[in-house]
Amino acid sequence: MRNKDLQLVTDLSFIAGESAAKTAENEAFRDFLKHSDIELDSLVHELNGEIEPLIDCTACGNCCRSLMINVSADEAQSLAERLHTSLAAVKEKYLEESTGGMLVINTIPCHFLADNKCTIYENRFADCREFPHLHKNGFHQRIFGTLMHYGRCPIIYNVMEALKQHTKFVPELK
Repeated sequence: MRNKDLQLVTDLSFIAGESAAKTAENEAFRDFLKHSDIELDSLVHELNGEIEPLIDCTACGNCCRSLMINVSADEAQSLAERLHTSLAAVKEKYLEESTGGMLVINTIPCHFLADNKCTIYENRFADCREFPHLHKNGFHQRIFGTLMHYGRCPIIYNVMEALKQHTKFVPELK
């Protein structure tokens, strides 16, 4: 690990409290990153690659209890097949459709969360598979969205705190 002294934090209450306490700091960090010439994608990928495997998402499940998940038409059809029911029944029971045709899970927490585990894990939706999106390129464009989940996801919290250290970000003291 780049920082052998990094202490991973997984306590959701602590992370939520830190998120509230560090709102101004995180806004300053976002501005710092937006105006820096640091190659963020490779650094975030590296930090995520080190941190994500050390955090047990099934001990958390907070994303499943708090995120609105988009579902593609193909994913809805796949879910219907997995559940041995019709697409209409899946839409009626589990999904909501916008006037523009977008589908989202119709309840938070997710219907498919049980004991912090996804009951349709093998067929989970792309939004679920991809979260917290730290493996993707284009981090500069997603900083705001990532920080929206800072108080919700231990992976994001720890990656962002490690990123602050590696970029030598110094928050203003008030």
